[in-house]
Amino acid sequence: MQQITAKHFAERLERGARQAARAGFDGLIVAPGPDLAYFADYLPVATTERITLLVIPAEGEPSMLVPALEHGGAAQTRAAGALRLIDWADGEDEYVPAAGLLRSDGRYAISDATWAMHLLGLQQKLPGARFEAISHALPLLRAVKTADEVDRLAAAGAAADATFEDILQVPFAGRTEVQVAADLDRLLREHGHSQVDFTIVASGPNGADPHHEPGERLIAEGDMVVLDFGGLQDGYGSDTTRSVHVGEPTDEEHEVFEVVRHAQQAAFEAVAVGVPCQEVDRAARAVIRDAGYGEFFIHRVGHGIGVTTHEPPYMVEGEEQPIEAGMCFSIEPGIYLPGRFGVRIEDIVVAAEDGAHRLNNSSRELHIVG
Repeated sequence: MQQITAKHFAERLERGARQAARAGFDGLIVAPGPDLAYFADYLPVATTERITLLVIPAEGEPSMLVPALEHGGAAQTRAAGALRLIDWADGEDEYVPAAGLLRSDGRYAISDATWAMHLLGLQQKLPGARFEAISHALPLLRAVKTADEVDRLAAAGAAADATFEDILQVPFAGRTEVQVAADLDRLLREHGHSQVDFTIVASGPNGADPHHEPGERLIAEGDMVVLDFGGLQDGYGSDTTRSVHVGEPTDEEHEVFEVVRHAQQAAFEAVAVGVPCQEVDRAARAVIRDAGYGEFFIHRVGHGIGVTTHEPPYMVEGEEQPIEAGMCFSIEPGIYLPGRFGVRIEDIVVAAEDGAHRLNNSSRELHIVG
């Protein structure tokens, strides 16, 4: 896997300009957050009231406005040679140079993470300009991954798989959710993650809460335990879920697990280039509904992943965007029985011309832990 170089960032900036032009925008306005890291290899040391703004015009040279005291860091990025850096100093009206990078009557897609005060400042200087959120205007801005990006996501997925294989060897019974979550955090880092974003350990009745925060509950014999964990490795995300059982499961627990496993497989098999995203959700939901558990599947079946662990495209009813080769997203159906237990199985997959390929390959069987 090759290193991300200045050439990659120059290509991303050019691709962003082309996407803006095709969508009828005069350019992109990118504030600190995942989009800025993706296009400019840059995040300020701290996101403050001082404005930092990358402008990628549909035609012309990209420019990034930065506070003068942060010029040094911005100048050292791998993208610095592909854009023009413009400083502003404390005491100046920063919206004057910011407005100077834009057309007074232009139409721009702007980062969702832009501070309201900065957008309002631009609107005050450019009352004739129009601004639309990138997530609505260009939802596929980062959705279709290059081969290199897929390789990085695959490496992050392999590290998550290795983490799961290792966590099966630690004791569960008699320990708290927090303690097992700490093991997950440690193992993800040992396997190469630089950042751990979440380590859900949801035991027994807590498993019925899809986004349960690990707590002091003692895991006990007879518990189903949902493990959902991930983070960033080499700048790209992992996100996988496996459900394990402490001791032998009941017939009902085994049945619910098998329904979820078959639903996950059905959704995986539904992935094909040109198929609307919602069909992946529908495939999983049909299996769960037909088994009598439809009301207990309470979330979309998947989300995109890349430099963040949640980004477009979304596999959800109503999303008619066709799947494109290179899209990477989760498939994670679940059944949640309030007050009793939950089951979820999640893999990251990449769409290709010949169907889908899993980036998580750890066992999807129900594992018994001690």
